[in-house]
Amino acid sequence: MAKNYKNIDSALIHGGIYGDALTGSVNVPIYQTSTYEQRGLGELIGGYEYSRTGNPTRAALESLIAELEGGLAGFGFASGLAAITAVLSLFKSGDRLLISSNVYGGTYRVLDGVFVQFGIHYTISDTTDPAAFERAITPDVKAVLIESPANPLLSVTDIAAIADVAHKHHLLTIVDNTFMTPYLQRPISLGADIVVHSATKYLGGHSDLVAGLVVVNTRELADKIAYIQNATGGIVGPFDAFLLIRGIKTLGVRLDRHVANAEKIAHYLRSLDSVKRVYYPGFEDAQGHDIQMRQARNGGAMISFELRPDYDYRIFFKSVGLIALAESLGGVESLVCHPSTMTHAAFPREIRDKVGITDELIRLSVGIEDTGDLIADLAQAIAASEVKS
Repeated sequence: MAKNYKNIDSALIHGGIYGDALTGSVNVPIYQTSTYEQRGLGELIGGYEYSRTGNPTRAALESLIAELEGGLAGFGFASGLAAITAVLSLFKSGDRLLISSNVYGGTYRVLDGVFVQFGIHYTISDTTDPAAFERAITPDVKAVLIESPANPLLSVTDIAAIADVAHKHHLLTIVDNTFMTPYLQRPISLGADIVVHSATKYLGGHSDLVAGLVVVNTRELADKIAYIQNATGGIVGPFDAFLLIRGIKTLGVRLDRHVANAEKIAHYLRSLDSVKRVYYPGFEDAQGHDIQMRQARNGGAMISFELRPDYDYRIFFKSVGLIALAESLGGVESLVCHPSTMTHAAFPREIRDKVGITDELIRLSVGIEDTGDLIADLAQAIAASEVKS
């Protein structure tokens, strides 16, 4: 049946490979199989031979994310870091990547602790300044890896401007779109060559799966990533692929609520004398706000903030009740974490200090609970953390 829709809200539900032609099921079945019977040597039924190489449930997910991101092909992996690892495997000894000055700690860890051993190097660059980024390009640089808004300081990079500079120097532009998702931001339309997701987060949306996704915009990149995916085998399983398709169907309505809550909570936190600073790209005076509003729908649902010195962030973390102290983000429940000892512990102290990931920094993933309840929980936790003289 023809797909008669134009809006991403419909694509979230009907995009990719929709339903099951054999039975009429509106959901893609879970093809929980490792292998596929063949009619004869080389005579495959439906094109499938072994589930590391291809699986119909995974294929439906990969088709869906490619359509949502506006790319040529999508690929499902067992985690966001498996997806990042596959993309980094495009490079060879002697190559260098430029990375945003604050990126997910796991991305830094796999670059610094694994790929450097294979002669693939990185340089941390201020991608919020396209001119500074261009000055950082050396002959061995082959790609730039961007997060925007970046994790955890939510700094905004002009993706189109960086992609223009990168393409001028024949570099690949890789964008981690985990914080925004294609519902809020589509990097390929801005010039990105590769988009990466930790699908564990907003795309899954319910903190019940771990998965990663990659979308590419050329046949050459698709062929390379497909080869790496099959050769290294870090694939998403069929049940998690099914759960992820299911989660994506409600992405729009969930994110609308996430963002509405985050906007109210960001302004609430900023109004408090107890809060030293709030990082949220939705503020009109935030770094990169105009760029954010140009390349994304809104400021998203992630907030970072610091309490004043006379408040103890360790007591704050012990005092939250409705909000959980936990790693990860993007689930329906609100989560707080301590980046310097949790998500970004892989960064050496001197790098954390240089980019502004202080011990006092608190990252808040705003869920879809009642806003008043969330504000009340933050209020009591902040009050409890005041250091009495």
